[in-house]
Amino acid sequence: MNTTKKTLKRELILKAASIIVQEEGIEKLTLEAVAKKAGVSKGGLLYHFPNKDELILGMVEQLSTSFITEFNERAENDTHSQGRWTRAYMNTSFSGDQDASDLFTALSAAQFTNPQMLKLLQDEYANIQNKIENDELDPVRSTIVRLAIDGLWFAEMFGLALPNEELKQKIIEELKTYIKENE
Repeated sequence: MNTTKKTLKRELILKAASIIVQEEGIEKLTLEAVAKKAGVSKGGLLYHFPNKDELILGMVEQLSTSFITEFNERAENDTHSQGRWTRAYMNTSFSGDQDASDLFTALSAAQFTNPQMLKLLQDEYANIQNKIENDELDPVRSTIVRLAIDGLWFAEMFGLALPNEELKQKIIEELKTYIKENE
């Protein structure tokens, strides 16, 4: 199998795993269910992911890499240095991309099956937090913004008293006032 086909098959399997967790819950995530959803044989799935832990780790790695790449690109392309990392975090988080939702699904799966899988992401978040604290803004304000964004994510992920769309947009607009560059 050539590299492109391998990559596409791997992505198909990871997407199928994410869909199962989102639609049916982590308890329904089995290698058999993922193979069926992805339309591959169990042997084909095992070629890419020899066990369930490797599958979940693959989900976390793929999605966190995607998030971190977009986060860094947004910050690097921001023409205003003051607050650029915090804006990049906010904009990446609310880009409307399915990756954020998929990332939370992967995080849930990792947390419930093997919390050690989150080490990679914990390290990445420490790096993000460091950038946010040194963003030429008040580090308290920029950290409040990050924590509020994370709170909205977790409310969505777990269905915990999620604000309606209008209130969510007002919250986001308020958070933006915390990170505007000084004129």
